[in-house]
Amino acid sequence: MGEAGWGVNEYGATGRTAPGGVAPDTVDRDGRSDGPAGRGTGSGTRAVPRHVACVMDGNGRWAQRRSLPRTAGHRAAEATVIEIIETARSAGVEWLTLYAFSTENWNRPGAEVDYLMRLVRRVVRKHAPLLLARGIRCRFLGATDPRIPRELARDFDDLTTLTDGNRGMTLTVAFDHGGRRDIVEAARSLIRNGTPAGEVTEHLFAQHLPFPDTPDVDLAIRTSGEQRISNFMLWKVAYAEWTFPEVLWPDFRAPDFLACLRTYRCRDRRFGSLPTRTNGDPR
Repeated sequence: MGEAGWGVNEYGATGRTAPGGVAPDTVDRDGRSDGPAGRGTGSGTRAVPRHVACVMDGNGRWAQRRSLPRTAGHRAAEATVIEIIETARSAGVEWLTLYAFSTENWNRPGAEVDYLMRLVRRVVRKHAPLLLARGIRCRFLGATDPRIPRELARDFDDLTTLTDGNRGMTLTVAFDHGGRRDIVEAARSLIRNGTPAGEVTEHLFAQHLPFPDTPDVDLAIRTSGEQRISNFMLWKVAYAEWTFPEVLWPDFRAPDFLACLRTYRCRDRRFGSLPTRTNGDPR
């Protein structure tokens, strides 16, 4: 990951239209979800998605195409991470989740895993002051495996504490995360609490997932063209709109992200119901 700054202009504060035609001031500010319990109009232009989740895929292939070691791809991804965080915040996204390391990634070669742990620690420490200054609240989803270096786990805790009072966008980094594990742990929590089976509802179950205040994912982006969920936030992506841009993550930039937002705005999110009928529609 190369050196990166926070050079993207702020559009939400002035009400101007962001690059690509996304108007950040169309996002709901009253806390409503665009999901089944609080969806929008069901037709026409959509608001900016409240919660965007990114599967940051393609670092290894980016390096391979340049005859570089896989670690070079991970290093090059830093600039993308910082640019997408700032672009999402400027566009009016309230929640951004980045899939950085899965429970399955522990199966990668030890040298690559060790490099990732060192790299993530450097990135966290380097950008903590900027995240704080931008008013971004940071959280880490997962991060429970004892193989995570103690120093890195402490840095995660420090950044979480440092930014806890921020009221801007919430950035969640899914690190040592597995969607199935989260569901299993929620079930175990209900059992430990002695909850009768007949009292278990979707709402109650969701309250036992990590960070239950996190809204459902509205838009999920997986770079590199791969079309898999890969055990990512399985409960929260149940009704997400997915986009699969071909660009590899280290080359993914603000215009690519904004293009995904435009795609989202054109989707008709029906959540299993019928589209809203307008005058002239066939019956």
